[in-house]
Amino acid sequence: MLFSQQDADFPLDERFAVAAKVAKLHQADALAAHYAGFGLADPTTDRLVPALAFARLLTFTPVEATPGALHTLTGAGWSLRGIVTLAQLVAFVSFQSRLLLGLRALNHKPIVSADTPLVAGYWHTTPHTQSGKAAPVRFTRDELHWEPWLADKPLAEFSAEEQAILAKYGHSDSPYFRLLARNQPVLEQRTLTDKGIFYTPGGLPRAERELAATVTSKINGCIYCASVHARKAAQLAKDETAVDTLLAVTPGENLSDGQSPRWQAEIDAAAALSVTPPGLNARHLAALDEQGLD
Repeated sequence: MLFSQQDADFPLDERFAVAAKVAKLHQADALAAHYAGFGLADPTTDRLVPALAFARLLTFTPVEATPGALHTLTGAGWSLRGIVTLAQLVAFVSFQSRLLLGLRALNHKPIVSADTPLVAGYWHTTPHTQSGKAAPVRFTRDELHWEPWLADKPLAEFSAEEQAILAKYGHSDSPYFRLLARNQPVLEQRTLTDKGIFYTPGGLPRAERELAATVTSKINGCIYCASVHARKAAQLAKDETAVDTLLAVTPGENLSDGQSPRWQAEIDAAAALSVTPPGLNARHLAALDEQGLD
């Protein structure tokens, strides 16, 4: 869907240009070449210069994103729908590059493993949101209320068919999902991917899938995402102490300290896949194998 929409808010040649750049930042050279083969827009245009800067920001240090970065995009002519699609594209290529790396590693193919430090990232400690409400300043399993920097789309502005799709996935009352639904076809595919990752039968137990997502949130500094995944991991594993130990790791420190051998192996592998560029290597797979993961 991301690479088939004929959308004036974010034309295909611009999408391929951003995708190729993001893949390159992840050291996924074959993937970058794949996207470059479709023909790229001029990266020096007034639209793409800030878009590529925004893509780099989200790729390496998403915690440093600010409302100012979004204002720069709107000032360059980007619509709200276009900005949402841009962010979704960066997220997808980041996911795609890691998926390909993991598949290559599992099939004993050569991979590029970076020496990126596998440690907890830092996070926002500003005690107030943009609107002046209290903001979380530490990681927690508590349920948090997220406030968007861009206006979410009012429910009344969706067509009856679009409202039905929102209702189908339980998104109608969520500002987060109504913002992403500014490009609803892409959101629907993202939602299906998310459900496939976390809810398909077989494979990794659900608690450990949520654990891996919590690790990712600790790497990129997202208190909000971590609160959701950590809460589910603790509930499903019935181990609040282990999850709280992970949440309490400070910036620059190892994420797996104090965990069981199985969780240590899983946390280390998840961290290696989550940093940019990824640092997954054969040692991580061997540690998982020792813990009985096939």
